[in-house]
Amino acid sequence: MITLIFPGMIIVRSLKTIFMGEVKNLTAGDAVKKIREIAKDANICMFITDLSTLPLMARPMATQEVDDDGNIWFVSDRNSDKNRDIERDEQVQLFYSQTGNYEYLSIYGSAEIVNDRSKIAELWTPMAKTWFKEGKDDPNISLIKVTPEDAYYWDTKNNKMVSLIKFAMGAMGITPKDDGGVEGKLKI
Repeated sequence: MITLIFPGMIIVRSLKTIFMGEVKNLTAGDAVKKIREIAKDANICMFITDLSTLPLMARPMATQEVDDDGNIWFVSDRNSDKNRDIERDEQVQLFYSQTGNYEYLSIYGSAEIVNDRSKIAELWTPMAKTWFKEGKDDPNISLIKVTPEDAYYWDTKNNKMVSLIKFAMGAMGITPKDDGGVEGKLKI
């Protein structure tokens, strides 16, 4: 155990707990909850199609919903390059980064184009009107549903405190090994 004293606080924890990142793999409902949490916090991901061609084709996309099965939904133009890419090859990669909360998520999965008008109405937001002038009835609206096949997350929310502690430990000549975050595979 170690006791660290900073102005206004005393921290007593084992060094392993503070500085060794924990691997915590999540399955089923816990995995969906983690995907939903990070996707909601970040909201925008880098959506990558045509994975076999370099440079990778990446573009920012706003997440509309993570459903109860862990599928991630996006609004898209039927005539967009990404829709054409998905029609040729359904494999996609999504990267979420929420730097304010030190949360990161990588999802590899299969995408499908969905033209269900009731689902479009359900996921419609006023912000989408920026791209679809005719509103939710615009004939060019489609949805993209991404079903995760492999996912990995990094959650280092305690990073600010850990950085302060690491700085103090460095001044004492102690070199910490990690940031104390949690990471792991997500299996739905």
